[in-house]
Amino acid sequence: MLNVPPQSFPSMSSQQRVAPSGQPRNKVALKPGHSLMDWIRLTKSGRDLTGLKGRLIEVTEEELKKHNTRNDCWTCIRGMVYNVSAYMDFHPGGEEELMRAAGMDGTDLFDQVHRWVNYESMLKECLVGKMVVKASMVLKGTSSPYSLSNYLNYFFPFSYRYDWFQTDETVTIVVYTKRKVGCFYSMLHVDPLSCFKPYSMSFSLVFFCVSSLSVLVRSQTLAVQCSVGKIQVCLRKVVHAKWTQVGQPLESHDSFIRSKDRGLFYRDCVLVSKKEVTHDTQLFCFRLPPGTHMHVPVGRHVYLKASIQGSDVVKPYTPVDEVLMPQKKTVSSDIYLMVKVYPDGLFTPHLDSLDIGASLSISSPDGPSTLRSLRDVTHLYLLAAGTGFTPMARLLRLALQDLSSVRKTKLMFFNRQERDILWHSELEQLCAEEERFQVEYVLSEPPGSWMGRRGQVEATMLQGFLDRPEDSKCLVCVCGPTGFTELAVQ
Repeated sequence: MLNVPPQSFPSMSSQQRVAPSGQPRNKVALKPGHSLMDWIRLTKSGRDLTGLKGRLIEVTEEELKKHNTRNDCWTCIRGMVYNVSAYMDFHPGGEEELMRAAGMDGTDLFDQVHRWVNYESMLKECLVGKMVVKASMVLKGTSSPYSLSNYLNYFFPFSYRYDWFQTDETVTIVVYTKRKVGCFYSMLHVDPLSCFKPYSMSFSLVFFCVSSLSVLVRSQTLAVQCSVGKIQVCLRKVVHAKWTQVGQPLESHDSFIRSKDRGLFYRDCVLVSKKEVTHDTQLFCFRLPPGTHMHVPVGRHVYLKASIQGSDVVKPYTPVDEVLMPQKKTVSSDIYLMVKVYPDGLFTPHLDSLDIGASLSISSPDGPSTLRSLRDVTHLYLLAAGTGFTPMARLLRLALQDLSSVRKTKLMFFNRQERDILWHSELEQLCAEEERFQVEYVLSEPPGSWMGRRGQVEATMLQGFLDRPEDSKCLVCVCGPTGFTELAVQ
């Protein structure tokens, strides 16, 4: 989802990413026979894609620099060197993007644009070898059990001050957020991580700390003192005794999160239900592993990973709620994804073919959170095309239920036919019940009886939709295929 001004959500349906400058990274039209499936076939053909006849070598920095041309292009990602010459014509970002990392370490460039891509699987037949790096000092870990103080020190960096104390029955953890939360206290009950930093970071650390102690804790209560910016969690112990240590973290638990160090963390989630939304769109419900909770802030997305024809394929999707406007605000272990199934696609037919009870890898949340842009907004305008509606759904709920400053929220929803409109009846019901919400539908292939708007997004259509009252602060959000997004922004 792309904001205007350009603090931005990614466009999920087009897999567009946002460059550091805030400008969208355009995709390049690939030649026939150069799809992802064609690349997978090529990697399995037995062709030598490295030029080394299957040998793996150690690559020095000097050697890497020599391979910097279109037909001899090596690059390094996280210490491993790949010959990406054969991939040039298959890369959705085009040859120019790959050449930016020719003969050099491309890790930072890769992370800026598409950190989510499972490059190890896609480029495994292009692997040249490992970079030879100079010896450097590393921190030695400890095999001894974590004391409670060391455990908390891991979660709360030096920039966060905390206190803790315990009795035989309870442990109380107090984190000082350095900021009064004021009117945003109400948001805590909905989106704990969506409040403004450093408050949000403090709460997220408490949340994961409590999650990883779940085997030792019977229950917990949360208290927030808005006036001083303090979060207090009281944990009730399963066994009444003083804690001198808390053991080691479970290897399968994503408690010790260091996103910049570790990258995305994937969990195997189970498909528990599948519900038809439209003729070609399904609402999938995946359940996280037992004892695990994952909060996806508004404006962020997750990645789904599956092995298809022997290669790992990764796609981004924005979670939604089970219904458009849920009344209960609870922490759930379920993730709902609204996905359009393309019969000739690679990933969505595989997803649609999963049986109830089947597993799929789902990542931790990724992407920028843009709730700062919503602060003091009075008029929120949403422009969505097709499944570009999915990032709008939770944003719409947030605006109507939790942002008192928003006086008007308007959605312009573009689709081909009326049967393609996602949650059509729910949107109509919301429009009838909520005076602050207005929706307009635009169809590119309408029937003769259609009384609404017709055509593609264009300037005169938006001029009548985007009004700016006096004393207002307006925000426009756009999400859809790349062509739609670019045209709407223009």
